[in-house]
Amino acid sequence: MRNLLRWETALVFLLIVVALTGQVSTDGSFLSGGNLFYLGLDIGEIALIALPLTLVIVAGEIDLSVASVLGLSSALIGWLWNAGWSLETILPTVIVVGAVCGAVNGLLVTRLGLPSLAVTIGTLALYRGLALVVLGDTAVADFPSSYTEFGTTPLPGTNIPYPIVLAIVLAILFGVALHASSFGRSVYAIGANEEGARFSGIRVKRIKLTLFVLAGAVAAIAGIVYTFRFSSARADNGVGLELAVVAAVLLGGVSIFGGKGSLFGVLAGVLLLGGLRNLLILQDTSTEVLTIVTGLLLLVSVLAPSITRRFGTLRKATP
Repeated sequence: MRNLLRWETALVFLLIVVALTGQVSTDGSFLSGGNLFYLGLDIGEIALIALPLTLVIVAGEIDLSVASVLGLSSALIGWLWNAGWSLETILPTVIVVGAVCGAVNGLLVTRLGLPSLAVTIGTLALYRGLALVVLGDTAVADFPSSYTEFGTTPLPGTNIPYPIVLAIVLAILFGVALHASSFGRSVYAIGANEEGARFSGIRVKRIKLTLFVLAGAVAAIAGIVYTFRFSSARADNGVGLELAVVAAVLLGGVSIFGGKGSLFGVLAGVLLLGGLRNLLILQDTSTEVLTIVTGLLLLVSVLAPSITRRFGTLRKATP
């Protein structure tokens, strides 16, 4: 716990550094209301998907198919809209489909005992392929402005985008579930010692299945937000987004081996990743460089806790 608090403190310090650096290097535009609004738009889907993925990784599993579920959800919105369905019917249908995708992952992991890494790499390709089958390479963009404005306008009187408001609401719900409930304590126990959790009476398979279902459902919600933000339903929406989401979660201090992490740290990781990307965009940095930075942050988030732990062990061993 002490190491986690130190990590979160370091993240907050880095956030301050990034904010001050950005403010100086952009002549004061980095912290302007307009730029913070676009920063919020940019991290909206990442923040949403990172919430359930945090619980999945804390439980010792991983889900790499979340961005493909987002793409499949977007493709379904476009296909059903062209088929004459109303958006009031389409949106809950899409969320249910996302939950089913998560359930497929969860059942393969919990019932067949397959490793979640292998399973979700497979379903990453499967769900993206289904999205292409559903909508092909076309785009659907004739959605009502009353819906597309949800992804492009701020809360009245503020510079806070509606997707961020949604992410805050879900963060509170997931935070209570993880940090202030018996369910959350069970998730930590499973990640720390699955066999011990099972012998203590925790229903390991049911909890893991629930986590994968939540990850799929929230990824579908992110697909809805993504579609309305760009006013375009496409099968390739969100390609590669899983890299940014996993990087944000691990950067937030969640152990890739399970059993450790907090939602506060993850939200700080999302802000840090988004802030760095936004700063680079303001400096006219290419997309390739943004991808490289995201990959480097992912490596740092995996290596740093291991190096810190090893350094701490050496200090204890030194007389």
